[in-house]
Amino acid sequence: MQRTQPFAAVKVIAVAVMLAVGAIAGHDANAATGYYLVSVYSDANQVSVDYKYWNAKRNDAPPFGSSELGIGYGVNSRWYTEVYGTTTQTAAQGTQFSSLNWQNDFLLTQGQYWFDLAIHTNIEQYTRRDGYGLEWGPVFQTEIWRTQLNANVFLQRDYRTTADNNATQLVYQWQVRQHWKPLLNFGLQGFGELGRWDNWNSTATQSHRAGPALFGTLYLPNGHKVLYETAYLLGKNSGRSAKSFTMRVQYAF
Repeated sequence: MQRTQPFAAVKVIAVAVMLAVGAIAGHDANAATGYYLVSVYSDANQVSVDYKYWNAKRNDAPPFGSSELGIGYGVNSRWYTEVYGTTTQTAAQGTQFSSLNWQNDFLLTQGQYWFDLAIHTNIEQYTRRDGYGLEWGPVFQTEIWRTQLNANVFLQRDYRTTADNNATQLVYQWQVRQHWKPLLNFGLQGFGELGRWDNWNSTATQSHRAGPALFGTLYLPNGHKVLYETAYLLGKNSGRSAKSFTMRVQYAF
């Protein structure tokens, strides 16, 4: 689709999205990469409205959830950027706005090797406490016939103005995706938190979760499309057994 002023369109939609997120206004949670796989392939000049939601239910506690709403833009075929807001939902406190985030993903290779490598970064500004969070790390993807394989490793750290800096944490995510039909792919996803990057938690207190996932793309007229993914994860959330549901829907144009 031709756009003579793509950044103007991004600005208008971004304002609308941020107003909507603010109107939706728990814990502060670095949830984005704990429940959604980072994939860095970008369509140049494509704008997308991105909605994410997850919840986790422990046997001994009420469910906890989080939603995200953002606007993304494919600057070129190697660079994707997105601004999004995050809310959290608890039984005790209801829904509260928790952070504003700026994500950037840069693809370093494009077919030169048997895998593609990218760098992911995310800056998070907390709204319920002073300070910022930073996440960064490599993203890997390869394909074997119709099977797509992903493996990502990220470092996370809080930088607060009212408390000592937290230690840098190590997290991971992986995915196996089988391409079948555009509207329906299937596979597995996994996520985990290991603790400090230089001194992992004990096995009993680490968090690992994995489960089946579905994906698909609905192609619309004029080059527009709707992308979705959803997964049901079993394992540990914050070191305690939990069952989690995740979903993501993007409208791209």
